[in-house]
Amino acid sequence: MAEPKFEKDLERLEQIVEALEGGELPLDESLKKFEEGIKLGRRCEKALSAAEKKIEILMKNADGELEPQPFGEEDAAGEPDESSDGEEAGESSESEEAEEGEMLF
Repeated sequence: MAEPKFEKDLERLEQIVEALEGGELPLDESLKKFEEGIKLGRRCEKALSAAEKKIEILMKNADGELEPQPFGEEDAAGEPDESSDGEEAGESSESEEAEEGEMLF
């Protein structure tokens, strides 16, 4: 069975970073590796975004129905994330509402 493309891309990206950090490459080769690294980074980001969307789709609500939920809202025990600084469950601060529409990458 072939190695998954994401893992292969990530491994190649790590090799490129090591080579660039070594500082031994000529400038033209460094630029080529940098360009390849940017392309690989973008492909990895797309693969991670697709995986996150699949996870959101598969999350179930309290009634056992599939319901999209933001990734990372609950810990492994099913408890809400306690990073709300004392706010009641279901309440959100203005900063949380602003963050919901923002992308991480």
